[in-house]
Amino acid sequence: MKKRLLIGILSVSLIAVGLIGCANVTSQDKSVKSISQKIDSEQKNTDATLESGKIELTVWVEEANIDNLSKMIESFKKEYAGQAEFEIIIEARGDADTRNNVLSDIHNAADVFSMTDDQLYSLIAGGALSPVVNQDAIKNANLEDSVQAATYHDTVYAYPYTADNGYFLYYDKTYFSDTDVQTLDRILEVAAENEKKLSMELNSGWYLYSFFGNTGLEFGINEDGVTNYCNWNSTEGAIKGVDVAQALLDVAQHPGFIAQPDASFVAGVQSGECIAGISGVWNTIIIEDAWGENYGACKLPTYTCNGQQVQMSSFKGYKMIGVNAYSEHLAWAHKFADWITNEENQTLRFEERNQGPSNRNAAASDEVGKVPAIAAVIAQSQYGSLQRVGNSYWNACTHFADSIVAGNPDQVSLQDLMDKLVNEISASIVQ
Repeated sequence: MKKRLLIGILSVSLIAVGLIGCANVTSQDKSVKSISQKIDSEQKNTDATLESGKIELTVWVEEANIDNLSKMIESFKKEYAGQAEFEIIIEARGDADTRNNVLSDIHNAADVFSMTDDQLYSLIAGGALSPVVNQDAIKNANLEDSVQAATYHDTVYAYPYTADNGYFLYYDKTYFSDTDVQTLDRILEVAAENEKKLSMELNSGWYLYSFFGNTGLEFGINEDGVTNYCNWNSTEGAIKGVDVAQALLDVAQHPGFIAQPDASFVAGVQSGECIAGISGVWNTIIIEDAWGENYGACKLPTYTCNGQQVQMSSFKGYKMIGVNAYSEHLAWAHKFADWITNEENQTLRFEERNQGPSNRNAAASDEVGKVPAIAAVIAQSQYGSLQRVGNSYWNACTHFADSIVAGNPDQVSLQDLMDKLVNEISASIVQ
């Protein structure tokens, strides 16, 4: 790929800034903003003219999306036939690995790649993302939250294409009424009565957040983009940190509950062990096959905490298409990214892959509203937050939840457990 000198210099600068960590939060934030503006300025200059001749582009997507993308490529070639000779190569890459795959070798990474929104800041800091060309058009075409997820300092850096990367409750209507699934207490009671289970990957920070998000306790990433702030060990307020810890212990030890990985939940659905579970749209097809007309999905329930019913929260997420700032055919890479995320192709993605669109018109269609899983993730989104966390969060949550699931075997005081959790979440990963 063509190596643009200016962007190369900026990329090194950004990485150096990132290593500063929390030593100079304000100056780092201003530096990243300044650099992003320079990249944006260069972007406008390089995108002025579409090249003719042979245009070779490589695109990375999940393996399961290859057939769907192939149709989009054919329609793209037809739309721009005569303007260039296109050779578009698809390579299978997991969306969760995009950040590492791109930043490990930016110059040889794909021209266009699928990514999750939580990777945006790292890819910007690494100098890997070329900002969206048609900023206003993308902002107007897509749901506000999906655009915000792709934005840094008022500049959109990627093309949103799904609004369903969150989680919600699956349930088997054979066992549960619409009223039953409104509270976690009742769900667990029904499961236990039938010697079945509600499944949740409790020791994953992705899911554990659901018990803290709507309690009034605070958590998020600092402006340095590296470290976290957290007061989940607070001893003040209507709900204290120890109240959530006790609620988690009560849930984890309930005979109707099982803490297990997402894949085990799916296996449990197929075997009949699990009649409810907290997961996302990626398991919809398998679960619908297992439960048939009894497959149900809805927002997360409320749970009991310090005698109160608290609505479970969630991380809400979006998928988007990024364009490599080092692409040899940058203008066409943007044209292609824009094409595969437009209304028509988001609708195609929904019809063939059951993925919830971020495009306003596609998301508002009657057909999208009829899919229980997509309706559920949309309903849950009002109680969720964008996943913006520093790396120290994940292991801290696993350590804490493993102890909870085991029933706090060392009988550590709940306040000490919460203090340890917060210390680990807030720890700087910059040595």
